[in-house]
Amino acid sequence: MLFIQKIKSSILKTPASLIMAMAVIIFAITLSGCRGAKLSVANEQFDRGEYFEAQKTYRKIYNKLTKREERPQRGVVAYQMGLCYEKLGMSARASAAFANAIRYQYPDSTAILLMAKSLQEEGKYAQAIKAYEDFLQLAPGSAAAQTGLSGCRWALNQKGHPTRYVVKQSKLFNSRRADYAPMFLDRTTEDVLYFTSTNEKVTGDHKSEITGMKKGDIWMARKNEKGEWQRPEAVDGELNTEMDEGVCSFTPDGSTMYLSRARREPNSATSVEIFTSQRSDAKWSAPVKFEILNDTVSAVGHPAVSPDGKWLYFTSDMPGGSGGKDIWRINLLDRVGSLENLGEFINTPGDEMFPYVRTDSILYFASDGHPGFGGLDLFKATLTPSGGWKVENMGQPVNSSADDFGITFGQGESGFFSSNRGDGRGYDHIYSFILPDLEIWISGWVLDRDEEPVPNAVIRIIGKDGSNQKAVAKPDGSFRFPLQRGVDYVMLAGAKGYLNAKQEFTSDTAEEDAEYGVDFILASINKPVVIDNIFYDFDKATLRPESKEALDEMAQVMRDNPNITIEMASHTDRMGSEEYNINLSGRRAKSVIDYLISVGIKPDRLQSQGYGKSRPKTITKKLARLYPQFKEGDTLTPEFIETLSEEDAAVADQINRRTEFQVLSIDYEMY
Repeated sequence: MLFIQKIKSSILKTPASLIMAMAVIIFAITLSGCRGAKLSVANEQFDRGEYFEAQKTYRKIYNKLTKREERPQRGVVAYQMGLCYEKLGMSARASAAFANAIRYQYPDSTAILLMAKSLQEEGKYAQAIKAYEDFLQLAPGSAAAQTGLSGCRWALNQKGHPTRYVVKQSKLFNSRRADYAPMFLDRTTEDVLYFTSTNEKVTGDHKSEITGMKKGDIWMARKNEKGEWQRPEAVDGELNTEMDEGVCSFTPDGSTMYLSRARREPNSATSVEIFTSQRSDAKWSAPVKFEILNDTVSAVGHPAVSPDGKWLYFTSDMPGGSGGKDIWRINLLDRVGSLENLGEFINTPGDEMFPYVRTDSILYFASDGHPGFGGLDLFKATLTPSGGWKVENMGQPVNSSADDFGITFGQGESGFFSSNRGDGRGYDHIYSFILPDLEIWISGWVLDRDEEPVPNAVIRIIGKDGSNQKAVAKPDGSFRFPLQRGVDYVMLAGAKGYLNAKQEFTSDTAEEDAEYGVDFILASINKPVVIDNIFYDFDKATLRPESKEALDEMAQVMRDNPNITIEMASHTDRMGSEEYNINLSGRRAKSVIDYLISVGIKPDRLQSQGYGKSRPKTITKKLARLYPQFKEGDTLTPEFIETLSEEDAAVADQINRRTEFQVLSIDYEMY
């Protein structure tokens, strides 16, 4: 129905210059009688909003207009059929009908625009873009065409970039007809779901002339004690009648239902009003009209109560809006003078419908007036500090090229909505959605300087969001922590017999699962630790610029372990005299100490010592892996090196030339 179903208004009025020409054609067809079905009958059905019946009558007329001279009339009838299909949500049939209207030279270029819109609703974006561009050649200022064109181009750019929402059809709730507009009775417990259904068991025997289905009733489904949804059933009480009921919302205490009901009168267009019903002993009372407007021409429907029970949001085509159907609201506590349109940020010349108020600053609604994938799309609107609204398309897979509307949320980012995607008849069905928690992890290894696992290492991770986690690494040195998106973290690893090591890390803000790797290399307290990548000029103690990174890392080790003192030692290879090498290595060790002091490390925590060639290096597991020509335990004495090849001897000399530190104490300034 006009609001019970999501019947949409035309996006453009017929140009005034063509009305007379069309009227002449329609008059000629009416006179012909079309050998049976009459165009006047079809037009009357259409004017009353009986789109299902009208399309059947138009089709009978269309099939009888077979003569060549009847082609102009056929174009008119094809256009009217297209309007019916468009309002029934049958986009494939609509685009074919409008294409036939154009083929038979229908005189109004609006047919091109409506064909583009229907192609967009089929998801045929490239064809829709071509049709929109053709129409804009004829009507460059068309806002509807510009919006549709923007939506198609945006949809193509979004292809392959869905959101993380997981969407599934809720088959338990869906019948062979239309089921739509789900709504939780209590969004905190999520154990009762109401929705509109046109299944064959609804009240009344007559099918709607508008949709061809039985008129809608409000049904409900409950969860059992195991939290499992049970089969839906009609709502108890006097709520449902032979009229069309649907699209409901509830006050916070669940005692009052606001619902839409279609007003159907013979020989007049269908309109919709909002009613209320009261719950008593699990049954709902006969609905009572909720007065918003004095006029009987404008329609109001799609009620949505705010979480605080203060406001009723709804949809209406009343004067004073932006065009089409707009979203309005009225204060339930003091109705007089409180009626207001939500304004240009929300409402467009198209249709905005099915509001859902999640908080006092977050509103969801369906629209075909904002750029989107096609048909009605679901949008999230967030109130800004300036009083405007930031409107965002919810993206795929929540939205599709078809009609997507009527959303309800439970706790967190989950709930239900309705869509006619994938249904050639235009029937709506209920879908569930959930936004899974992001899986963001940080993992790595705690190793010693020889790249061996550090047993029983403790890792702490502290986030600026207030989180504080602690874990013990596995025997193989591995660890893994869950993280939050976009948070700054400080990580600290330590173990008995080792110095602490710190890392800082910021998790990405991207909306996707991720795992990041961070390794900790701990220095032993009980043995010398080589500092890699410290370089001197040849035969000098001057530190080369490329040594700065390694020296800064050493300074950070001292800051992360404020209670240690160290000896900084330098070693040379076997070349040169003992006296010369002792002197050179001493000066080199002193250069490192001077740098550490210059960046803020206290002098009394540092000692320097040059050992020359007196302490040749013993091959560790790590060195054996890096240099397989040596085995673990080999000591690179001059005698050993002399047994090597010239190439391997050069490598051994390089290993012996090193700068390393040894922890002297671990209780500096502790007492």
